[in-house]
Amino acid sequence: MSGDLPLNINIKEPRWDQGTFMGRAQHFFMVTDPRNVLLSSEVLEDARVTVENYRLGIVKPGLTEDELWRAKYIYDSAFHPDTGEKMLLVGRMSAQVPMNMTITGCMLTFYRTTPAVVFWQWVNQSFNAIVNYTNRSGDAAITMNQLGAAYVSATTGAVVTALGLKSLAKHLPPIMGRFVPFAAVAAANCINIPFMRQRELKCGIPVTDAEGKRLGESSKAAQQAIVQVVVSRIGMAVPAMAIPPVIMNALEKKAFMKRFPVLNAPVQVGLVGLCSMKVSSLEPELQENIRQSNPNITTVYFNKGL
Repeated sequence: MSGDLPLNINIKEPRWDQGTFMGRAQHFFMVTDPRNVLLSSEVLEDARVTVENYRLGIVKPGLTEDELWRAKYIYDSAFHPDTGEKMLLVGRMSAQVPMNMTITGCMLTFYRTTPAVVFWQWVNQSFNAIVNYTNRSGDAAITMNQLGAAYVSATTGAVVTALGLKSLAKHLPPIMGRFVPFAAVAAANCINIPFMRQRELKCGIPVTDAEGKRLGESSKAAQQAIVQVVVSRIGMAVPAMAIPPVIMNALEKKAFMKRFPVLNAPVQVGLVGLCSMKVSSLEPELQENIRQSNPNITTVYFNKGL
């Protein structure tokens, strides 16, 4: 070993205590830091080398603990946790804030005409397809046919839902029309994520023990992971897509918004990890394999994707 930094720092886990709100907030601020999108390939590669070498017991001379944690979060922001491959730029978590603010703001602003609804739902589902593929769980490959089927299905589902609800909203109070984008996004998530990750349902995703040792692949873990992601994605959309319509409905009645309608879109834009399961819930054959090789293990862990 070279350097003075100890090798007992657990960089597999977040730096801050996840049992507290502030610890979770600090962790996710680092994970979604938009500045990471601007990092060069050289910086990303240096972070990858630093993290992978540290895991092998090799410490770069002069490396400090703060630098190690910075490298860990840069690495996590750009490289897939299961495959280790560099992720597509717009699919990374560091791109979520600027991309989602822009797309969501435009969906909430341009919802009155059919062409606008179709266009922005297509943009949103194209972005979602990239995010779902980039952050898929496990290391099972997905074919171009599967990718295309998921993309077409989700986009069609979102557009049909949006246009259908838009038609129904004509007979309801005007504010109800503002919730059409949220309903379309919720419906599309129910289609897009399972389709995009169907390979995981067939082949399973890796399950590990508490130390990260791979124990096998489980389709049941994949089912639980996908359900959790669908629910969390819909829940994540609530603050950005269910609250701004109420605010904008009130603001648009104000004199300054009527005088400067061009402010509508900018105002809309401005408003806008690991899981576990019991071994007894896994497939019978995988349960048997784990009991034979690791009889003391009762809980396994997996990456549910994002």
